[in-house]
Amino acid sequence: MHRKLALLFSPLLFLGCSDDLPDIIIPANIDYDQEMRLFVADISEYAKGLDRDFIIVPQNGIELITTNTRTNGPVDDAYVNATDGIAQEAVFFGQNGKVDQPTSETESKRLQDYLNLAKEKGREILVTDYAYSEDKVKESYEENEKAGYVSFAADNTLLNNIPSYPEKPFNVNNDDIDKLEEVKNFLNITNTTDFSTPQEFVDELSETDYDLLIIDLFFKDNQPYTEEQIKQLKKKSNGRRRLLMAYVNIGMAQSNRYYWQDSWPTNPPAWLLDEIDRSGNYYVEYWKAGWQDIIYGNNSSYIFKIVDAGFDGAYMDGVDVFEYFDSLETEE
Repeated sequence: MHRKLALLFSPLLFLGCSDDLPDIIIPANIDYDQEMRLFVADISEYAKGLDRDFIIVPQNGIELITTNTRTNGPVDDAYVNATDGIAQEAVFFGQNGKVDQPTSETESKRLQDYLNLAKEKGREILVTDYAYSEDKVKESYEENEKAGYVSFAADNTLLNNIPSYPEKPFNVNNDDIDKLEEVKNFLNITNTTDFSTPQEFVDELSETDYDLLIIDLFFKDNQPYTEEQIKQLKKKSNGRRRLLMAYVNIGMAQSNRYYWQDSWPTNPPAWLLDEIDRSGNYYVEYWKAGWQDIIYGNNSSYIFKIVDAGFDGAYMDGVDVFEYFDSLETEE
């Protein structure tokens, strides 16, 4: 039986949630950590079947790097081998969304312990720190470089602008960038609300020399970029080639996405769960076929659209949602 179908027949477990969320019923006997690993691996296999050079980078949820999710556990080679890089937020600055505040030494070390396991397996490490003071931005870049990571210091958590400092990207270069391991700096700008038109956004990014751009698949209101705009984005201002990756949330449904149906809040599909603090983001049973079909495997899927649009890779958020389901089990 196919893995997706087998889970449909799993026994159910009733769990009481916190006061601000209704009780929900989720399948019992599911290894949520492993299901996320398998989900990422399946996405990778599908995407690389469409484009063998397609880049897969999951963000956060780095506990999945080891088989027991502990820093002293053995590396899960199947999971790590399905990725080209591992991304993590707030390794040195910005823990718990506190911009310009150092991440605690304990947490920073914990994160680095996981990241270094992946690095030792040949994976590239991309870090987005959050800092705006020039001295702390400089420290962020220096600490990440010392650790062997490629980093970006965002001046806010909205990721909606190109920071004014430094004036040029850290480790700016005149190289053509064709592979993730050649990247020496990147820009993470997935929020386009402050830009009036797609072309304005494209033009502003085209004037930079970042080796890698991470943007949303769409301009606001699900407006796709044109083929010419994608080509423009894949050139640095110095004329050299760079990589372009598209953000996609694989662990949460979002009500502002092209796949969302207005009937879902009152008549949800079997895999859709609670909205998170009226944010428009919804928990999903990511191990179920219905949700996975939205993400990959067919010509209407998110990953197909990313590949078809000409992006070089997928920057996958929401990977750490397995922690939510693990926490529900502990409250049983």
